[in-house]
Amino acid sequence: MKALILVGGFGTRLRPLTLTVPKPLIDFANKPMILHQIEALKAIGVTEVVLAINYQPEVMLKFLKGFEAKLGIKITCSQETEPLGTAGPLALARDKLIDDSGEPFFVLNSDVISEYPLKEMIEFHKAHGGEASIMVTKVDEPSKYGVVVTEEATGKVEKFVEKPKIFVGNKINAGIYLLNPSVLDRIELKPTSIEKEVFPKIAAENKLFAMVLPGFWMDIGQPRDYITGLRLYLESLRKKSSSKLAVGSHVVGNVLVDDSAEIGEGCLIGPDVAIGPGCVIESGVRLSRCTIMQGVRIKKHACISSSIIGWHSTVGQWARVENMTILGEDVHVCDEIYSNGGVVLPHKEIKSSILKPEIVM
Repeated sequence: MKALILVGGFGTRLRPLTLTVPKPLIDFANKPMILHQIEALKAIGVTEVVLAINYQPEVMLKFLKGFEAKLGIKITCSQETEPLGTAGPLALARDKLIDDSGEPFFVLNSDVISEYPLKEMIEFHKAHGGEASIMVTKVDEPSKYGVVVTEEATGKVEKFVEKPKIFVGNKINAGIYLLNPSVLDRIELKPTSIEKEVFPKIAAENKLFAMVLPGFWMDIGQPRDYITGLRLYLESLRKKSSSKLAVGSHVVGNVLVDDSAEIGEGCLIGPDVAIGPGCVIESGVRLSRCTIMQGVRIKKHACISSSIIGWHSTVGQWARVENMTILGEDVHVCDEIYSNGGVVLPHKEIKSSILKPEIVM
């Protein structure tokens, strides 16, 4: 089986982290975002993954080549020279996706994190016999999204309603699809939206079916959702394989700590924290709802909440970092500094406090 991951654009919403690596390579719960997806695909028998990409393909491929051998899965790139939307990349990668087997292939949006029930999706797809299956997830505020209206009993998609003003349903497109090769005949090589142009046509022919995603779902393409996604992911990990989570008197709630990280005495860590490889957390530090990426040093008695600390950065003694502060790679926050939502570009030194959310160039 094959799969296409829509990697796409520049990742502007996750700057300054995407100034260092392409968005799919940003760590989420201590491994690159895209690796969560590739591992899930490999686990259900996918043998080749095609990355549809228009930004830094060489960086992506160089990085993923190491995982190709380790995971035993073929990873190739299909590079757009112009943005092709969410359907155009399928037409571009047509030759890579079609083989003699006639099997359906997966399409995933690279920002989506979930439990990836792909095995169940294959069974669902075979059972309904239609042309395409999409995963949908239930949300509390459907008016912010495009809503998928389905027939309750069968999951057959009746129509799509963009940002409805009145309630029509609470299921939204979760960005995970399983498509028969015939779907490619419906897509031209030009900028096209799969959600707005391709799926409505398949639905009109009664050949599109939606499966409700069990478990959590999050699009982690922006900082606030990334932090929420981490909470949901760690919650799910607690249920599925809690042995991976940290334990101890210094841990509150769900915390993921790489084996190579060092944690000093008298710290209080959690809930919803990920600490990456080679990090040093000195004594008396308080961490909650945050990601600490590889090689970071947090000095004594610093306090970090609801923030993302980029690779190889340092946070000084008694510093306080909160409210969606994002430090790019190799940022140095001096002792006793306060950051209230600062977004700091790589290789900066912060010598004075950031009192309100702003970008520090």
